[in-house]
Amino acid sequence: MLSTKSFPVIEATLPIIAERISSITPNFYNRLFAAHPELLNGIFSRSNQKNGTQQQALAGSIAVFATYLVKHPGVTPETMLARVAHKHTSLGVIEEQYPIVYKHLFDAIAEDLGDALTPEIAEAWTEVYWLMAHALIKIEKGLYAQQANAEIYTPWKLVERTETGVDSVSFSFEPADDTPATVAKPGQFISVRMPMADGVRQVRQYTLSGDIEQANRRTITVKLDVNGEFSPVIHNDLKLGDVLELSNPYGDLVIDEEGAPLVIATAGIGCTPSAAALQTLAARGSNRKVTVLHADQEVGAWPLREQMLDSIAKLPQATLGTWFERGELPEELNAKAGYMDLTDALAEDAEVYLCGPLPFMHAVRSQALEAGIPAERIHYEVFGPDVWLAA
Repeated sequence: MLSTKSFPVIEATLPIIAERISSITPNFYNRLFAAHPELLNGIFSRSNQKNGTQQQALAGSIAVFATYLVKHPGVTPETMLARVAHKHTSLGVIEEQYPIVYKHLFDAIAEDLGDALTPEIAEAWTEVYWLMAHALIKIEKGLYAQQANAEIYTPWKLVERTETGVDSVSFSFEPADDTPATVAKPGQFISVRMPMADGVRQVRQYTLSGDIEQANRRTITVKLDVNGEFSPVIHNDLKLGDVLELSNPYGDLVIDEEGAPLVIATAGIGCTPSAAALQTLAARGSNRKVTVLHADQEVGAWPLREQMLDSIAKLPQATLGTWFERGELPEELNAKAGYMDLTDALAEDAEVYLCGPLPFMHAVRSQALEAGIPAERIHYEVFGPDVWLAA
C-alpha cells in the first residue's frame, strides 16, 4: 500500500500524470531501445511499437495501478497485475529488467514535466512504480515456478498444417528436444519466436486452439494479416519439419468444466480460445450449460468452425447462435444477419467470456452490463498488448 507520505502526493498529481503518461511512454521506449537495442530482438514487437499499442498498454497499466491505489488503499488490482504478469512471463521478462525500465521511464517523466517534477513528486511516483514492479515480480516468479521446465523458449517442430476458414491456418507442433513440456489449460496462450527477413527475432502470442491437454503437442490458429510483419512469414514460409521457439503456456482466462451458465461470445479469429475450451469441455464430458455465440463476415470465413460444431454436438447443454454480415444464413447454425445481439442469451448468473476485435468486445460488453451482468463476471482476452486495461 502507499505510504502516508506519498498518498496525498499521488492523489494530487494523478490527474496530470494520467493525462501526460500517454505522451511520456513513447519517449520512454525511444530511450529504452536506444540504450538497449537488444530488447527488440526477441522480446518487444516492432509492429506494436509502430502502431502505438505497446505504449498504450504501458500507459494504461500505470494509470490503472495508481488510480487503484488511491481509490482502494491497502489492496492492489490483482486482475490487472495477473494479466500483465502472464504476458511478461510468456516473453521471458525477468526481475533484473525492472531497474532498467525504471531508469528510462523516469528520465522520460522528468523530461516531460520539467521543473514541475519536484523531489517530493518524484519520490512518490517512484514508490508507485516499485509497488507495481515488486507485485509483478512476485507473481511472475510464481508463474515460472509452475512450469515443467525452467526455459523461456524451447524448440518445437511443425508436424501438421490445416487450412481453416478464410486466410486462417492451424499449425500443430511437437517437441524437437527432450525438455519436459507443461500441460496447458483451455484459454491459455503461447509466445512464438522466429527470425524475420532481416534476422531480427520477433515474438507473437497465440491462443492454443486445440490439443490442450496433450503436453507434447501445441496447436495454434493464425489469421493472415497481409500488412503485418509476422503472420505472412508463418503463413508463407513455415514448412512441415521446420523448428520454431515456443514458450510455455500462460494466461489467466481459463474456463472450467463446472460452474454457472457459461456464455462465450467471439468474433473472427477471436474464436480460438472458445474452440479450445469447447474441445476440452467435450473431452471431459462436461454438463455445464454453455451458450456459444459467434459473429463473422460470412459462414466460410469462420475459423475452426467444424471443430467447434463437433465439440458443441458432444455437450448436452450447449447451444449455438451465429451472426454473419453477408452470405447465407444456415438454419442449423441458428444464424442471423448483421451484428451480435446478446439480448436473449444472458442468464442472471452467467459467466461471460469475450474474445475478438476491440470494437466488438466494447459493444458486447456494454450489452452484458446493460443486461445486469456484473463487470467481474465479464472476462475477455486481447491479442497482443492489452490496451483495454482501463476498462
